[in-house]
Amino acid sequence: MRTLFAVVFVLGLASGAFAQGSLLPEKADPFKLSEGSSFSASGKATARTSRRITSDIAEAEAIIKANLAGAMPSDIEFTKQAATGALRSLDPHSNFFDKREWQDLLDQEDSAYTGIGATIQSYETDGILSTYILDAIPGSGAAAAGLKYGDRIISVNGRSAVGLDTDEVRDLLRGPDRSAVTVRLERALTGRIEAIVIKRASIRQPSIPDFYILKPGIGYIDLSEGFNFTTSDEMDLALRRLKQQGMTSLILDLRGNPGGIVQQAVKVAEKFLPAGTLILKQRGRFASDSRDWYSKNASPEQMPLVVLVDQDTASASEIVAGAFQDNDRAMIVGTRTFGKGLVQNVIDLPYGTGATITAARYLTPSGRSIQRDYTRIGLYEYYKHVSPAEGIHSTFFEARTATGRRVLGGNGIEPDVVIAARELSPLQAGLLKPIFFYVRDKKAGRSRSSAAAAPVERLLSHDRTNNASFLANRIKYELEVAESGTTRAKRVLNEDDPQIAAGIKALNGAKELYLAAQNTLQSPVAKATVNK
Repeated sequence: MRTLFAVVFVLGLASGAFAQGSLLPEKADPFKLSEGSSFSASGKATARTSRRITSDIAEAEAIIKANLAGAMPSDIEFTKQAATGALRSLDPHSNFFDKREWQDLLDQEDSAYTGIGATIQSYETDGILSTYILDAIPGSGAAAAGLKYGDRIISVNGRSAVGLDTDEVRDLLRGPDRSAVTVRLERALTGRIEAIVIKRASIRQPSIPDFYILKPGIGYIDLSEGFNFTTSDEMDLALRRLKQQGMTSLILDLRGNPGGIVQQAVKVAEKFLPAGTLILKQRGRFASDSRDWYSKNASPEQMPLVVLVDQDTASASEIVAGAFQDNDRAMIVGTRTFGKGLVQNVIDLPYGTGATITAARYLTPSGRSIQRDYTRIGLYEYYKHVSPAEGIHSTFFEARTATGRRVLGGNGIEPDVVIAARELSPLQAGLLKPIFFYVRDKKAGRSRSSAAAAPVERLLSHDRTNNASFLANRIKYELEVAESGTTRAKRVLNEDDPQIAAGIKALNGAKELYLAAQNTLQSPVAKATVNK
């Protein structure tokens, strides 16, 4: 019956109501709202309603058991699929999370996870998938154990890692804080097999993995890892350090940022917007889920600002981009953002599980909806950015920025400067694996490259095409991964990034835009009401 109890519990939450009493086991975890949520249960579910729902689910389960050709899913899996299906029928972002998935979500909010502190990558050679160490975070268990670039993971706690992909091996390496895990490795340097005991610990995952002076006077902040509880403080540190190094203008990189805690996104926008400036509108079914967010910063940053976005810039990061665009505070450069403007309440459920349930919508200061249409397409098409062929423009509507520029709502944030990311050709994509093995061989001091690295050797000897530049840049990147880790190595790729290059060119326009907005005596955005 536990399966049915959990399903009814989640269904009750999805309707905004919770029926206390016999449906919930006595020792279940209590309700607990994470910081930043605004959930308030409303409405009442009668005992009769609860009994009817329970009866319907029991009948459905009995029919499935009587007619299913094959093994019946476990109670846990049955519960998960039922709860997920119920919530996903509401919208693409209402979801149920099992114990492991829920812990991953909480780890993202807390900017940490528990593991050995190594970056890993899987590659297939001779039909066998193997996982390799790319780098070890300083101070982590992996670093203390001496894990090095190119070491191959053979097994974890006695379970073979051969044939497992990166995510599967990652899950084996993670575990309770201070617990030990035994990892058998093939050393890249010597080829010897070693068994190493590594102590797991809490590994901090900053939302700003890197910041540095890109060119004289131009700072670069990589805010790609979501908005968590430390984001605002991390931004303060990055700004302070970069200004000490002579920064007079800034490129803020939100590409790939999946979102996170709304308050932290507002705090980041507030650092660049003067007191009284409207940052975000939130509109929900109930008054408690609706509010307007204004800047309270009496001395905001005034440097020219460019924000980089792409189709994986989502949710809270779209709030930042939309606030800057509507207030003419920054030039937005890149490709259209994901288009997620639904507000989820993050809710703890019994047995270490959880749910996210949509309670409101985000609107930019000018009243634009960020959310992309999802009503006429499936979940796969939605996440793959496949739009319905007909009627898509009916979801768009026009708004105006602080200086009167025309912008559209209803489909994410369209950049002011549209420029695609550099896509790899099939040949270039196929070279990524050989480049890894080429650098692995070189770092180990082997005079002859392995068969997996042979394509790189041939190209280095004969290539006189455009791929020569790509090859040199990617080898330089991979060498930097081996020497300094993946975070620092990303700077190498930034040197040849067309969107960053466009961002640098857009800084003059960002300065002119900011001055024009400053000259506007009273921004219409500050008083904007939701377009109806």
